[in-house]
Amino acid sequence: MVQAPQQAAEMVGEIESLGEKLAEARTSITRRFIGQEAVVDLVLSALLCGGHGLLIGLPGLGKTRLVDTLSTVMGLEGARIQFTPDLMPADILGSEVLETGADGSRAFRFIEGPIFCQLLMADEINRASPRTQSALLQAMQERVITVAGQEHALGVPFHVLATHNPIEQEGTYPLPEAQLDRFLVQIDVEYPTRDAERDILLATTGAEEDEAHQVFTAAELIAAQGLLRRMPVGEAVVEHILDLVRAFRPGDASAPEAVRKSVAWGPGPRAAQALMLTVRARALLDGRLVPSVEDVAALARPVLSHRMALGFAARARGETLEHLIDTVTGQMLGQEAAA
Repeated sequence: MVQAPQQAAEMVGEIESLGEKLAEARTSITRRFIGQEAVVDLVLSALLCGGHGLLIGLPGLGKTRLVDTLSTVMGLEGARIQFTPDLMPADILGSEVLETGADGSRAFRFIEGPIFCQLLMADEINRASPRTQSALLQAMQERVITVAGQEHALGVPFHVLATHNPIEQEGTYPLPEAQLDRFLVQIDVEYPTRDAERDILLATTGAEEDEAHQVFTAAELIAAQGLLRRMPVGEAVVEHILDLVRAFRPGDASAPEAVRKSVAWGPGPRAAQALMLTVRARALLDGRLVPSVEDVAALARPVLSHRMALGFAARARGETLEHLIDTVTGQMLGQEAAA
């Protein structure tokens, strides 16, 4: 029988080996997606946790380039869907067609849509109608789709990285709360710094560009996802996650006054689950074996911001979710340190 110390030593070795591969993957991605290391880390975290990511940013900031590079580096079969108002669910899922055989017999055959891949880019997802957006709900949660009463399993692993233009709202359909909750993290893609933009100019306007190379296979990514779920999380971190999530529910007794006055509805249990997974991924990407309460604070905004909403009065006062999350998270982290 294998002793516990030996099991622990084996896990440490596996975690360290995975950390080295992740460092190589990160380097390969940032050669093509320059100056956005924080975005790359969040996207890698989403994949490591087996979840989906919502990329919020203006056009031209490299979101499509990032997803294309990810599919190469992580060894995943990728597909892209450009969401438009006339896109139908069958354009995503696939459809059944009636075929006539050589003997005159007729039968329906299912033709798979682009969703049958391992890494799906849903470009400008808020431009599609609610009917089409809902076609992704079952796929994102259960990794299967249902067409004509028949279930069809999707690729393994299966991840959705959706992009969302935060400025252009005319002719768009805001994502429903149920679908937003399916995204593990919201990833804000900002303008690059001046130095990063200079590097982008030099890297992309010459005769040659750096190419990404494959680091992972799909099987290795699945193994990494299993290893991440076996990583230990300290009791202090678990309690901090619970305290943080519950603090943003305006009806909870532990919610601060600022939350009670400003928040219309807060995050559900999926937020706590997302934090439990992403803190482990952040520790891995930083080369650490266990997560800390600082990891919880760092991931509060990407995990919580799309799972809650401000009330009308708070919006009228000019408040923002980002400022509220940062303020409350900072206060709780300070209380944790003082204790």
